[in-house]
Amino acid sequence: MTFQLDRFNLDAFLRSTLDEDLGDVGDITSAAIIPEDAVFTGVMDSRDAITVAGLPIAEAFFRALDPEVRLERLVEDGDQVPAGTELLRLHGRARAMLTAERSALNTVQHLSGIATLTGLYVDAITGTGATLLDTRKTLPGLRVLEKYATRMGGAKNHRMGLWDAAMIKDNHVAVAGSVGEAARRAAAAGIATIIVEVDRLDQIAPALDAGATHLLLDNMDPATLRQAVEQVAGRVPTEASGGVRLDTIRAIAESGVTYVSVGRLTQSAPAADIGLDFSAG
Repeated sequence: MTFQLDRFNLDAFLRSTLDEDLGDVGDITSAAIIPEDAVFTGVMDSRDAITVAGLPIAEAFFRALDPEVRLERLVEDGDQVPAGTELLRLHGRARAMLTAERSALNTVQHLSGIATLTGLYVDAITGTGATLLDTRKTLPGLRVLEKYATRMGGAKNHRMGLWDAAMIKDNHVAVAGSVGEAARRAAAAGIATIIVEVDRLDQIAPALDAGATHLLLDNMDPATLRQAVEQVAGRVPTEASGGVRLDTIRAIAESGVTYVSVGRLTQSAPAADIGLDFSAG
């Protein structure tokens, strides 16, 4: 089955990534060293304990350069696996496998790193009732893939772009004049989902009165968050955001907020240590 995500063109991603690597002349190392008819087998494995993400895309890179490659996926995206786990076995034309290797590994390492970090944050708030959200703090051009990886780690996607909800932040408020006026204008425009960022308790009532459907409680400590949740009294979802770390997220989630959003999931996740070892086949 072809790997499909909304607003993601797999073929275009494969082409642009391989074009970046191959330039105008191709893989000169493999062409010079590897006989054209050579065949290699190989195993992709993880040297870390990880949450897996990106294997179908890795397979697509190998298949793009050798349509007859034999691939055996040993785990699935979203699986949590220990260090030393074999993820994917392959058998195909050696030149093609070596040419696709870096692109395939880069993708799985990056996405599995995001999924793994996300899983740590999800585990940290288990039992609190709060849901982990990702953000728009993604690498340009990779948002759909990075948000796919956070889903594999157990988070919920929050705003895929500027088009799916109004997000009124401090600069919008500064231009509009007040939280209430900014929210009123969004409501007057007929926007169904109006997220309003507030960093003070006295901004909550004006935002709700003007039509906010979701409150982003920015950089509030747990005690202030509890006061905010009490004031909102379940009228709209509440989201804690700003500077959330793995060592602070549980106390934040225990304040009673509906959601906790974490930019670090996509901004700061280290790549997973995943390798691809070839042997003559």
